[in-house]
This record gives sequence, C-alpha cells and structure tokens, in this order.
Amino acid sequence: MRTTKNNRLSLGDKLKRNVFSIYRKGITKKHELNYLFWECTLRCNLNCRHCGSDCLKSSGIKDMPLKDFTKVLDSIKSKNTAKNLAVAITGGEPLLRDDLEKAGLEIIKRGFSWGIVTNALLLTESRFRSLRQSGLTSMSVSIDGLEEQHTFLRRNPKSFQTVVNAIDIMAAEHNRNPQTFIFDVITCVQHGNIGILPELRDFLIQRGVKDWRIFSIFPTGRAANEDLSLTPDEYRNLMDFIYQTKTYRNREGKGIHLNYSCEGYLGSYELKVRDFFFFCRAGINVGSVMCDGSISACLSVRGKDFIQGNIYNEDFMDVWNTRYQNMRDRSWAKKGKCAKCKSWKWCLGNGLHLYENMSSPAAHCNMDMLS
Repeated sequence: MRTTKNNRLSLGDKLKRNVFSIYRKGITKKHELNYLFWECTLRCNLNCRHCGSDCLKSSGIKDMPLKDFTKVLDSIKSKNTAKNLAVAITGGEPLLRDDLEKAGLEIIKRGFSWGIVTNALLLTESRFRSLRQSGLTSMSVSIDGLEEQHTFLRRNPKSFQTVVNAIDIMAAEHNRNPQTFIFDVITCVQHGNIGILPELRDFLIQRGVKDWRIFSIFPTGRAANEDLSLTPDEYRNLMDFIYQTKTYRNREGKGIHLNYSCEGYLGSYELKVRDFFFFCRAGINVGSVMCDGSISACLSVRGKDFIQGNIYNEDFMDVWNTRYQNMRDRSWAKKGKCAKCKSWKWCLGNGLHLYENMSSPAAHCNMDMLS
C-alpha cells in the first residue's frame, strides 16, 4: 500500500525546508570539520558483492602507519575551529590491525571521540573490552538480511552469526552504559532482501537494536559488476517501508529508530524517511584520510576529481581550509537534466558519491525513481 506516493510536502514542511536552506548555506560557508573518516587499511577478510572500495584480502596499498595519522590529528587539534571531532576508523576491515587500541588512545589524548565501522568477523568479547578500555564510544556493523540474504552479499557462511554475536555484545554494553556507548546497524538493500525487511525489523528489535540505517546500493567498485540496484517500484516500496517503520511497534510494543541514508533528495519523502532534510556534507563537515594518504570527504566519494591533496605532501587542515571548492560549490553539477530541474535548489545534484567525476552525470536520480 502506498502511503506517501504523489503526496506533496505539507506547508509546515515547506517552511522547515526554507529555514533548512538558510541553515545549509551558513554551514557550508563556515565548513567546520566535525567528522573524520580514517581508512586505516584496505585489507579485508570478506569479499562482499557490493563493496564500493573493492577491498581485497591482500591489498597492494600498505596499512597507514599510526604515526602518520597522528600528524593529521595534530593538525586538526591546532587549526580546526570546531574542537569537537568524531573520528570513524574504517577500512577495509579495521579489526585486522592490532594497534586500534593505541590509535584510540591517541585520538582520546587529543580530546576527540572515536568509533569503528566493522564487519565484526573478528570481534570477540575480549577484543571489544580492549577497544572500550581505549575509549571506543561507537560502533557500526552491517547485517544485510536474515542468514540467507546476508550470506549472499557477504559471501562467507560465518559472517551472519558473527554479526549477530556482535549485536548482542553491543546491545548489552549500551544497556549498561547508554551515555558512553552507542551503536547502530546498517543494511544495504537490494533485490534479494527487500522482501524480508519486515522480518529483519522484528529480528533486530528482539536483539535490542535501537538504531538502524538503510542504504541502497549504488554501482561503484565491485557493486558495478553486480545487478543489485533497486528498480523504481522497489525503491518506492523501500521508502514506504521506512516511513511505516517510524511508527511501527511489535507485539511487545517495541519499535526501532530507522533512517534512510543521505543518498539524495527525496521530494515528498523528505522528513518521512529521515530525521533531517537531505544534505550531502562531504567536504563541508565531513573529511577523510584514505589509506594511501589521499585527502577527501566521505569515503564513498572516491573519484579523482574529488581528491583534494595528500597528507604526505601537505598539511591536512591547510587543505581543508583552502580547497574542497567543488564540494562546497555544486554549480558544476547543474547540467543535463539537472539544469532545468525544479528541485535543484534542494538537491544540488544528489550525493557526491554518485559521481565518477565532475564531467559525468550522477549514477541515478532519486526523484526520477520516485516519480
């Protein structure tokens, strides 16, 4: 049943959108760095069908030495106008490194917070305790369906149970220490798992998951060679599922806080499937250091046109303060169908991760899929 198709934004939401537009301009002009991804390795112990980074068990690029990343932290500490910074350690699979605890202590020493994004294949209770003792405050894991669907994407029969075990560990810790530890679960939706989302929702609620994020798969990296993108009908069904989940309660009266990713502008679905209006913060509040030292934004934004420099040649904060113009001024994207689009003011050409380079069009248009 369609719940929001063809609905227009309410007058109240339109007013909120206008206020948000002013807010977005101010935030973009100020461009304080609040969130930093550190791609600490490109090695991975899985071989997922939808990997955007195309990570391998044995990467040709060596892990970044911790001492090189601490120089970045020092640059941020001395020059960033926003003193509260969250560092997300990711990869590849970060748990393949044995110095994450040391890295965490270096981050904490500089007054920042940190978390990791992991596939959980190597997460044990003892390793989790060790990470927590080193200041870990957040963790994100992925579960891409029930066992059959998850295994299809992850291509490892052990992956599902290890993620479930990780969820149990994190849920117990959050219940004990809700002020100092948070976690969420990410699900990448494709043809093979969209039909079981209601079952997955109940499964996550029963495991004590409070926060759930849903992503749709876009054709980059290894995913470009797989037929995983949703059809327009499936995409609309996904939006309706997320909208319905906002008020869903199971038989015990329990629900789950679900948000759609910041992939693109969604028209009438704005504020219905996310708690916030679409805002691609890549290069505005979000930066990254890639495994080879490249300086960019969200790690899904990997096109060469969006690489701003390299920590081995330049100071990170000097790059942050003087470059990133193609992320803060999106006028270059107003071409093709975007040039005459009535939603341009709100969309600005969609999420940057959908562009191979500044000359290419976006991989897809969310508004087209929802029309």
